[in-house]
Amino acid sequence: MPTNPKQSEDRPEGDRIAKLLARAGVASRREIERMIADKRITLNGKPVETPATFLTSLRGVSVDGKPVTAPEPTQLYAFHKPTGLITAERDPKGRATIYDALVNALPKDTPRVMPIGRLDLNTEGLLLLTNDGGLKRQMELPANGVPRTYRARAFGEVSQEQLESLSEGVEIDGVRYGSIDANLDHGSGGSGVKNHWIEMTITEGKNREVRRVLEYLGLKVNRLIRTAYGPFHLGDLPRGQAARIRKGDLDRFRSSLKQGRQ
Repeated sequence: MPTNPKQSEDRPEGDRIAKLLARAGVASRREIERMIADKRITLNGKPVETPATFLTSLRGVSVDGKPVTAPEPTQLYAFHKPTGLITAERDPKGRATIYDALVNALPKDTPRVMPIGRLDLNTEGLLLLTNDGGLKRQMELPANGVPRTYRARAFGEVSQEQLESLSEGVEIDGVRYGSIDANLDHGSGGSGVKNHWIEMTITEGKNREVRRVLEYLGLKVNRLIRTAYGPFHLGDLPRGQAARIRKGDLDRFRSSLKQGRQ
């Protein structure tokens, strides 16, 4: 189909500044937009006025007065997030964040990293971190269908048949959740009013999805652990510690994304 010459002429050259800064590992696009609004980002000494600023490079761009350097090679870390930490850079209420723990968990020469997805205050387990905003976006997009696996301890009465019905998806309060693979732990002993361990794999990652779906089934979640995100697993990584994903494992995963899900 021929390209509209008018569209080509009108399209600004380069990429939005937020995209370039995210790719360089400065912050997520949303956070960068907030930083622009707070006048923390400058171009040639002048505050950037709008996220719709198109650039071909980050030459002359500074964040908090510090020039932005060339992007580091993509890195990916697994972090065993404990409960009680907010997945954010800072919290208006003054609560502890993952970055308070990461100061001691990551090597001193680690570039600035961003969380891929979120775990809420009372959810623990695997949280992936990267310095590459493009990779972060790829892994978070529901369209890419990257699976996330959780183990939930929930109180109430439930059967395997009820859990299997979630494979068809479910609508709760007007929100549609896609297919969910859910299974009772073999040690849970079938139905009955008690605590059950349930393993659930989702691909959309909507806000509080696992908790909302289990509450819909009449269960009360009292512990939630993310055990895997894509091919990366929590394994025996100690709570509060982080480990770098091997480059070969990261490269294979990125290759599968490009070939199969874009």
